[in-house]
Amino acid sequence: MIELFTADTPNGKKISIMLEEIQYEYKVTKVNLFKNEQFNPEFKKISPFNKIPVIKDHDNGKIIFESGAILIYLGNKSGKFYDEKNRDQINQWLMAQMGYVGPMLGQHHQFHHYNPGKSKFGEDRYFKISKAIYNDLDLRLSQSKFLAGEEYSIADIATWPWIARHDWHDIGLGNYKNLTKWYLNISNRPAVIKGYDFMQKGETIPLP
Repeated sequence: MIELFTADTPNGKKISIMLEEIQYEYKVTKVNLFKNEQFNPEFKKISPFNKIPVIKDHDNGKIIFESGAILIYLGNKSGKFYDEKNRDQINQWLMAQMGYVGPMLGQHHQFHHYNPGKSKFGEDRYFKISKAIYNDLDLRLSQSKFLAGEEYSIADIATWPWIARHDWHDIGLGNYKNLTKWYLNISNRPAVIKGYDFMQKGETIPLP
């Protein structure tokens, strides 16, 4: 059984979706970011940078932090969505999400959604970068069905929850035909629908 220490964020949703996709038994241990529970000494023991998500695999006692590392671990453990023959491509698109797509869209959230009007430079900079991300993903998805090729993988699972925040971005997902097709294709997967609402709050996936 997998214990998922998490909050309701795109990075948290990556792991709940993956666990639903591979049909593993798991339980959610909530970490309330608004109450700074991520800074509790007990949580820091399993998360050196005070970040969610973290998993504990109760089958073997292993603890894994960082969402990309968790997806790789679960992909290896389950043998799903991390095809060995296409691993180099999957790793590239997964690392692109971890190092670029997520952090930049996250900064866009901070300036545009949470703190509008406080820094024109920040709002303009991260809006421009976020729009470039949409363009780049749309171009890639004009060339292949999924990010790492023709098969759904952990690279898609990592990236999709960030695009699911498209209504925060004010870029207009519907203006990007290939990205929209990919987004809706994944949105219709039963495991994604269930994993998106892993906190059981009745959340529905936002349409373009």
